[in-house]
Amino acid sequence: MIETIKHLIPNFGEWFKEWLKPISAETLGLLAVILLHSATVPTLLAVLTGLSDKLPTVELVLLTWAGLACLFAQAVVNANRLITVTVSVGFMMQAAFMALIFFK
Repeated sequence: MIETIKHLIPNFGEWFKEWLKPISAETLGLLAVILLHSATVPTLLAVLTGLSDKLPTVELVLLTWAGLACLFAQAVVNANRLITVTVSVGFMMQAAFMALIFFK
């Protein structure tokens, strides 16, 4: 059993390297932006629909927005319009969700 595991670990590393080659850094950056924006959406939607009365913690929102602001700054410096637009649209959507909750 241990020999099988020892044999699989190097093979997994090689497989992962081969699998990751066609994925570009821009694709991974876009995925990171989408996942960061998605972190608070379920909670905000639950509050909007009345399924929950608990808002996301302030730390979660601030750290998520800080990370997104860093990705936005990186995209502006690198002149990456896709990430810049994606982050901007995400900020607008989250701000709209929060405004709907607070001014409901």
